[in-house]
Amino acid sequence: MAQQPTTAPPDTVLLRPAPVVDSLRRGFDQQRFLGGLQAYTKRKTILGKAASAIFNFTERREEQGGLDAGLLDRQYDRHNYKVVRRVDIRALDAFGYNINDTTRVPRNILEKGGNALHITTARRKIRKLLLFRPGEELQPQALSETERLLRQTNFILDARVVVNERTSTKDSVDIKVITKDVFSLSGGLQIRDVGAGLLTLRDKNFLARGHDFRNRFDYGRSDPQGWLYDGSYTVPLRNYLTAQVHYRNQWQLEEASASLARGFVSVNTRYAYALAVSQNRQGIQLNYPPEGEIPDYTPLHFRVADAWLGRSFRLRSYDLGYENPARVILAGRAVRTDFQVRPDRTYGNSTTGLLSLGYSVRHYYKDRYLFGFGRTEDVPTGSLLTMTGGYDFNDGGNRPYLASRIALAGFNTLRGYLYVSGEYGRFLRNGHWDQGAFTGELLAFTRLYHTGNWQWRHFLWNRSLIGIGRPPDALTLSIAGERGLRGFHDDGTLRGTSRFVLNYEANVFTPVSFLGFRLAGIAFLDAAWLSTNGRPSPFQQKPYTGFGMGLRFRNEYLAVNTIQILFGFYPSGFGDGYGTRIYQTTRPYYRFNDFSFGQPGIVRYDALQ
Repeated sequence: MAQQPTTAPPDTVLLRPAPVVDSLRRGFDQQRFLGGLQAYTKRKTILGKAASAIFNFTERREEQGGLDAGLLDRQYDRHNYKVVRRVDIRALDAFGYNINDTTRVPRNILEKGGNALHITTARRKIRKLLLFRPGEELQPQALSETERLLRQTNFILDARVVVNERTSTKDSVDIKVITKDVFSLSGGLQIRDVGAGLLTLRDKNFLARGHDFRNRFDYGRSDPQGWLYDGSYTVPLRNYLTAQVHYRNQWQLEEASASLARGFVSVNTRYAYALAVSQNRQGIQLNYPPEGEIPDYTPLHFRVADAWLGRSFRLRSYDLGYENPARVILAGRAVRTDFQVRPDRTYGNSTTGLLSLGYSVRHYYKDRYLFGFGRTEDVPTGSLLTMTGGYDFNDGGNRPYLASRIALAGFNTLRGYLYVSGEYGRFLRNGHWDQGAFTGELLAFTRLYHTGNWQWRHFLWNRSLIGIGRPPDALTLSIAGERGLRGFHDDGTLRGTSRFVLNYEANVFTPVSFLGFRLAGIAFLDAAWLSTNGRPSPFQQKPYTGFGMGLRFRNEYLAVNTIQILFGFYPSGFGDGYGTRIYQTTRPYYRFNDFSFGQPGIVRYDALQ
């Protein structure tokens, strides 16, 4: 009898039944969800094609290749002082086109339909914004500066200004200019109650000429007038000269103004100037009656005329073939204020004259995912130092004025960006220091971190405003909204003479695109110190804080390109204990400060800072 093979006893460890997983307790796998949604958009079914038209998971070609954040100044140095022979301009519509891939065309009904409602910017309008002309010599940095300035207009999303190397010669160049439009029309209707709401209408590129037409009408208000209108019309002229008219009418306030201005828009700009006039009629509140009663007002009418002129001087370069970016600027300004109707003699007519001397060095880097979602952004770096002196001839007594400002910034793709500035100004009266103010600012953000198609940055922003020599009862500074804690509001009684604000934000850029809107996640933490006791230091009282999170939807092709939905929690509340708020906003919170020299001025100290 043959021997049967011995069967090994079963391993009870291996045969132990696997635990049953509760599907309701599984964590949400966002990568798996996005992968499934992306696979669904590739289906040939009707629903799959509809999802493909709505969601876009294609990584942009320019993002795949990365972006060298090098200086813009020297990339075309070898063509300096050559004669510009020809300039070819191509203006792309708002939807479906790619400025880095001109073979890309609109593919679906959404892109084609959006372009049908949009008028492409006229080429002659773009030609007026160029810093070079056919038949003239190409000045240093003219190409990179033109590209940067085109991107900074309201109606152009992105621009490329390049030399056609195939047709250029040793003594002449042919230049290509490619621009991509923003969809300029925007509007909104917010219904607050029956017979009350807010209507807005704006066209950033009216008649395809770059005109900016803004309108805001608020109706059904609780004041006796019942409505508010705020509108402006801005016309960009040749060589970045801008004309603007503005009108605002609300209860106890009517103001109208007109201006003509040209700044030091480019490093090579030699002259900057502005002329502005305004008429203001408003009421000064005299008392605070019980709720439901109308306060008493006294009229205040005044007119302001403002003019300034600046001249930039180029410094010698000791590096042959390299243009020295440093500039010395001398500027003067005169402001005349006349009161037609005033409550008392403390509102005195005045004439203020100011003279400034400045030193400016400007550089620009290219980067992405700062305040936009993948589009090219120009990062300003450099240094600025100004000294200002002047005299205020006032009915209440003449007084001299002295001020100074310093600003520095640096940028590195491996470490990030840091901007620091400080400004101090003060009046003298009868040989003694009078009212003044100190302002400081710090803006920093980290490099861009990557995890697959997900990217993120951290931002830190600090602003300080210290009132010096102010009356203890002159409480004018607020910490609500953009002035301090985002989303925070009060009843108008939380005011101080000095403040110190810290804002932290983390942005996570996702690969999701919905109807052209790209999605980012936001987490923020804000803290603000306010001096409500009339003392200069804001740190003698506990800070007000706010923190929260939300979503940011941004469509670079639209006039209103950012929509934020945020949830905020405020431990100090809105004056009545703990407070929470869900709110929506379209205004960007952070901004760059350029190192161009502006008009001479007095250090601002008001509630709008």
